[in-house]
Amino acid sequence: MDENNLKYWLALKFVEGLGSVGTKNLLSAFGTPRRVLEAPLETLKSVPGIKERTANLIHRFNKWKQVERELVLTREKGVSLVTVEDTSYPRLLLDIYDRPPLLYVKGAFVEDEATIAVVGSRAASTYGKFLTERLCRELAQQGFTVVSGMARGIDTAAHCGALSAKGRTIAVLGCGLDVYYPLENRSLYDEIATRGAVVTEYPFGTKPLAANFPMRNRIISGISLGVVVVEATDKSGSLITARVALEQGREVFAVPGTVDSPGSKGTHKLIKEGAKLVENIDDIIEEVQPRLRKTPVTPQVPEQADADRPVNEKPLGERERTILNLLSGGAFDVDTLIEKTGLDTNEVLAILLGLELDGYVEQKPGKVFIRR
Repeated sequence: MDENNLKYWLALKFVEGLGSVGTKNLLSAFGTPRRVLEAPLETLKSVPGIKERTANLIHRFNKWKQVERELVLTREKGVSLVTVEDTSYPRLLLDIYDRPPLLYVKGAFVEDEATIAVVGSRAASTYGKFLTERLCRELAQQGFTVVSGMARGIDTAAHCGALSAKGRTIAVLGCGLDVYYPLENRSLYDEIATRGAVVTEYPFGTKPLAANFPMRNRIISGISLGVVVVEATDKSGSLITARVALEQGREVFAVPGTVDSPGSKGTHKLIKEGAKLVENIDDIIEEVQPRLRKTPVTPQVPEQADADRPVNEKPLGERERTILNLLSGGAFDVDTLIEKTGLDTNEVLAILLGLELDGYVEQKPGKVFIRR
């Protein structure tokens, strides 16, 4: 879409108090944003959901300099503006009641990509991050695009898991695309933008205000076939995402945890309420398979000359070699490895995660590991 048309979409974006549903109603009434802005005041007032104050702001719109600055920033920062009229707008997102009329996109969407959202606690445990990375890596290897919110904890692990398999991932932000939040994820932001897309409905400069994240969550679920929740307290924002997903007709999944962990309260609550319990990606795929428009996704094969060799040949540290040497003698579960190495639980889990991601070990059911 050319800039001459985009400026009218941005103009509606900058009308104070005009939300997604109001914009949808206006477009239904007038057809295009330009016609909305040129409509008589009394006609604007007659549109369902448009209050008198909002109608007046549309009729007297005077923020054209702000619109022009926004267009300049999109060019400077390599950002695309995708509207509901564009063929690149996500098909699934078109179906939700309060779909965003305009998205800022750094990267690109892929037509009919199979998308699964994975969300959870910011204060994730080592085990939660370990499991999330594994699930998302395996989903990516099966051709699924992993969607999350690039927050600390589970979200970050979800994106990293997909990227480790050379897969696609989409990050949906609750701030402007020029605001790095959290700051430590700046390099992750850049990598996602080249291997998927970073997306927001918020203009440049928008801070990550708390009120933005529930709105962000409807896009995470709306853009996805289903939502997987890994670790969530009973008051977690991830439960909001799950609730919105149900309202949107999406599948909801939950990964169980230990019964005495606060991070298991939310996921266990979801399971009690009917969410599908997830032990592996097969539990996810069998539920979303009927909703795929075309035949499933093509599994991705790691780029290596010999399938029996590790994907990554980087040098190993002493502790990694110790665990590998133990696994050379047979399969061991995590508790046995902790006992034999004398390392603490978190350290062993972190080492195993790294070895698994690099292709040195393979995890079997029951958290038993073998050397590849």
